[in-house]
Amino acid sequence: MSGYISGLGASIQQSKYGSIEVDDLKKPKLEKEVGFFTRAASLFVDAIEKAAVWALCDPKAPPNYYLSGNYGPVDEFGPAQAILVKGTLPECLSGEFVRVGPNPKLKPVANYHWYSPSPILSNSLLFLSSQLEDIVVAGSASIREDGVCRLAIPSIKLSLKYLCKLVDAGLMETDLRDDAMKIMIHGLRIKDGKATYVCRYVRTAKLAQEEYWGASKFMKIGDLQGKAGLIWANIFKLRVKLGVLDTSNGMATANTAMVYHDGRLLSLSEGDKPYAVRVLEDGDLETIGRLDYEKKLNHNFTAHPKIDPDTGEMFCFGYSTIAHPYATYRVVSKDGVMSDPVPLTLSGPVMMHDMALTENYAIFLDCPLYFNPKDMVMKNQCIFSFDDTKPSRFGVLPRYAKNESQMIWFEVTTCVIFHNANAWEEGDEVVLVTCRIPSIDLGAIAVYDEVKVKKFVNDLWEYRFNMKTGKAVERKLGEFQSDFPRINEEYVGRKNRFVYAAVFEDATHINAVAKYDLTLEPELGKDQLEVGGNVAGVFRHGNRRYGSESVFVPKNPGREGEEDDGYLMCFVHDENTSISEVVVIDAKTMSPEPVAVVQLPTRVPFGFHAMHMTEKVSTPKVTSAVKMIGDIELVNSQ
Repeated sequence: MSGYISGLGASIQQSKYGSIEVDDLKKPKLEKEVGFFTRAASLFVDAIEKAAVWALCDPKAPPNYYLSGNYGPVDEFGPAQAILVKGTLPECLSGEFVRVGPNPKLKPVANYHWYSPSPILSNSLLFLSSQLEDIVVAGSASIREDGVCRLAIPSIKLSLKYLCKLVDAGLMETDLRDDAMKIMIHGLRIKDGKATYVCRYVRTAKLAQEEYWGASKFMKIGDLQGKAGLIWANIFKLRVKLGVLDTSNGMATANTAMVYHDGRLLSLSEGDKPYAVRVLEDGDLETIGRLDYEKKLNHNFTAHPKIDPDTGEMFCFGYSTIAHPYATYRVVSKDGVMSDPVPLTLSGPVMMHDMALTENYAIFLDCPLYFNPKDMVMKNQCIFSFDDTKPSRFGVLPRYAKNESQMIWFEVTTCVIFHNANAWEEGDEVVLVTCRIPSIDLGAIAVYDEVKVKKFVNDLWEYRFNMKTGKAVERKLGEFQSDFPRINEEYVGRKNRFVYAAVFEDATHINAVAKYDLTLEPELGKDQLEVGGNVAGVFRHGNRRYGSESVFVPKNPGREGEEDDGYLMCFVHDENTSISEVVVIDAKTMSPEPVAVVQLPTRVPFGFHAMHMTEKVSTPKVTSAVKMIGDIELVNSQ
């Protein structure tokens, strides 16, 4: 697979992908049309919000866990030289190593949820709870049936039926990741054995508007917790109705993962369309704009598309919280042409974070983590809740299917899955290796309930789906908290041997990387993670040193060499010294001594997914959108 690092000062034009130029994102409609009424409306809604915060938020509460320590945000930085403090940087690492994550530029008004995976708010926020009667809630404001808001102490009477009317058609599909709608990309440019570090915001329409108003104003999933979620939902809707916020350019955070496809580095979150980012010669990062693939993309876009290493095609989907059949499957050619949509019928409005791919099939996950406003209010929990009475289902569909009629569904033990390692075919079976969570409480993670977070379970599992008998067989491959599984990306959709998984100390702290050999039998029942069974190697980050997703970079492209002949790269933060690093690990030996350690000039907060692009000099490529210089080989694309 090939791509390109763009040239310094490259021009931006309207591309065949239908991108919205970054200059337009800097000037949302509200800035062009704002007047006295809009400013007055903004102040009015701000007053309601402040009253709600006064009534519902404890001023003596400790600082939010996910806004302190190394979860806390940082400012844009660089490009600046990073210091190589140990070893040497292998030549195959030349290029750009990037990782994304939440980084609130503006202080969240009320609640904040760092960990939850990009849920989305659709046209009717409380569509599923429209049959509920009025509920009396402790609070400090009320919304009458005519839509008038008034302060009322000591209680507030909210109509869920009316709220459904308030959140009516007209709202775009809305990303609710709790980072005050800001994403920071951290990049390490490696060239000639030296490294340059940079971190930049993705210039989304949300960021432009909140910068204009100087405050965090968009809805976040952390707000949709319990009965108070009704108040925050109404406040957000009022801002939209009164013209304070403009949703016409989407509401993306683009803070979950990145993929490189057809000469574009795309920043992704599953609540909106992709944002394209340019990598400059010095490693700096610059937002190009939001893509809609010539207006063919009219729904959300997953944060985890799959790229076939042989054909260069990108396979993707989007899901909705209200629009039946709840998901849509798409294929994008290696040249960036998007296929017609294939609607997929799911069991309900589930959170489907990932998919998998084989040479002939696409695999979809229908796990019972439901968008459930009724339970949010009645059970005082997060708006996405896990239903352990429902089975989990995996759908296997021919990857070029024109409709879902050929989909075969397999029921398995109830669970939630966020991230798959890989999938392939063996005879009549489709094999999936993934990370399985038996049960999850997003609300407990939101408030960092230490007891529940420490008991968080996430293990490596294998599923085998027999396409002739319709039977599924599942088995456990490991029992230490493992997620963010990565492989040599040349083996996507093909049978592979090794999986590199982050090992979690709790739900949010990564203290090691484990190398699993899928050809060996697991040794279950151990108290400590150690080499043995199918655990071929373990790299520990050290005492109070926590890492992130580790990306595999092969020494040589293709599948002719040994699968594990390469390196792992990951960001690591040392809590003892407050120093952040990029650590390079020998993926074959998993030696406890790193190949190289690059000390970064500033702190890098904990974040989400990473990828690496390998550079090699070639003839410049020019597209209709951006002038590109420097051939890039895509090594990791998820």
